[in-house]
Amino acid sequence: MKYTIYLAGEIHSDWRQELQEKLQEMKSAEFTFTGPQENHEKSDAIGETVLGTQPNLLYRDIQSSKINNLRTQLFLNKADLVIAYFGEKFKQWNTASDATIAIAKGKPVILIRPEKLHHPLKELAERANVTVGSIDEAVKVMEYLFD
Repeated sequence: MKYTIYLAGEIHSDWRQELQEKLQEMKSAEFTFTGPQENHEKSDAIGETVLGTQPNLLYRDIQSSKINNLRTQLFLNKADLVIAYFGEKFKQWNTASDATIAIAKGKPVILIRPEKLHHPLKELAERANVTVGSIDEAVKVMEYLFD
């Protein structure tokens, strides 16, 4: 069977690639991965790319956010599962937003967060179906689910 997994999380590290490579070893299921635009400059500029130069950075961000939110809505609606990754390096409001939307839509969510982020993410972690501390632990959950 084929499943679509939305990978919510920061776009500055290779965590998606690491997770995907580990899941490729599973033979019991096929996965298609979606997520936010991973090219930061493209994501920030999409509003002006479509609508032209904006009067200031505020409006540039507003227009880009509308298109990025449309992308998120489209891919979250199609997802069978959401894996939300909170790393230690970046502020990750988008990850929290994506995970919250997924939970509100009744999508199954695996939350990955290091233990030191337990307190700031405690409510979100309790709303997720499963919360783990590493990519390897998330892979073990996936292996169990699709065994």
